[in-house]
Amino acid sequence: MLNAVYQLKKPRQFELVFKDITFDDEHVIVRPTHLSICNADQRYYQGNRPEEILNQKLPMALIHEAIGKVVYDPTGQFKVGDPVVMIPNLPCENDEVIAENYLRSSKFRASGNDGFMQEYIQTVPDRLVKLPEGINLTVAAFTEIVSVSYHAIVRFMKTAHARRNVIGVWGDGNLGYITSLLLKSMYPDIRVYVMGLDKSKLNDFTFADGIYLVNDIPDDFRMDHAFECVGGNGAPRAINQIIDYIHPEGTIGILGVTEDNAPINTRMILEKGLRMIGSSRSGREDFVNLVELYKDKPEVVEYLENIVGEQVVVRDIKDISRAFEKDIHKLIGKTIMVWDK
Repeated sequence: MLNAVYQLKKPRQFELVFKDITFDDEHVIVRPTHLSICNADQRYYQGNRPEEILNQKLPMALIHEAIGKVVYDPTGQFKVGDPVVMIPNLPCENDEVIAENYLRSSKFRASGNDGFMQEYIQTVPDRLVKLPEGINLTVAAFTEIVSVSYHAIVRFMKTAHARRNVIGVWGDGNLGYITSLLLKSMYPDIRVYVMGLDKSKLNDFTFADGIYLVNDIPDDFRMDHAFECVGGNGAPRAINQIIDYIHPEGTIGILGVTEDNAPINTRMILEKGLRMIGSSRSGREDFVNLVELYKDKPEVVEYLENIVGEQVVVRDIKDISRAFEKDIHKLIGKTIMVWDK
């Protein structure tokens, strides 16, 4: 069967190519229905990656945050029509120590391998997780980024010391919103404070115990641990502010992505005996446990509805380009492509 694949040929230019799918007894076929645009997709679309990286990875289908419906499953694990979230991480081996999302041998969709911007996706069953009936599909579309925060929190809690009265989250964007929301949902007794640049964005963090502009943090504010969810050019300032306000022996979770090296105050990291944990991507276990959290605490999905931004119905390449251009100019939220193909 010929499958339509919508690849980014070069920055701001998509092209339609056809690739053959061969039916077998091991792979499930899924038809994507809702695709969410991530900042990583935008870096490719706008050409904001080093030229050697673009030359190496393009042409490539973008999107690693997506859901779809099962159309064929010879394994019997799913029914035709089942809504599923698709896992972009593609492990090639098992390791008793290193998680699948950190193995250097693992592949990842929309990063050197075609992403979900296709008419059909062929994948093995364990790269799919069935979604709860009735879930908001536009929210479910960006389950992948939510799973990244979930994964980071789980790893963080295995390392952070037991005094967890106050945790600070730096970042008023989507990642900061998701991370602080999950923290309050998973650990309701912990007081979560959010620091950001935009007061109007911070006002949406209604579940937090407190919000502060980064230029107006009280001098006596202190926290036991913190998460950095800023990334980009703002990462160095955010990390150094965290170092200033964190108690000794606290743990700092680093989630924000930056292309440049970040100068940080290593002297105070040493003096305070701080721990820093980097987290990236997620694995099947994170998706499975997150979907269970959706079921157990439906208010999480309701809060996540607040960061649904543009919803663009996509039928052709022009619609894809329109969705990416709208996403560039959004103030906040996730741009969702409703895949009408």
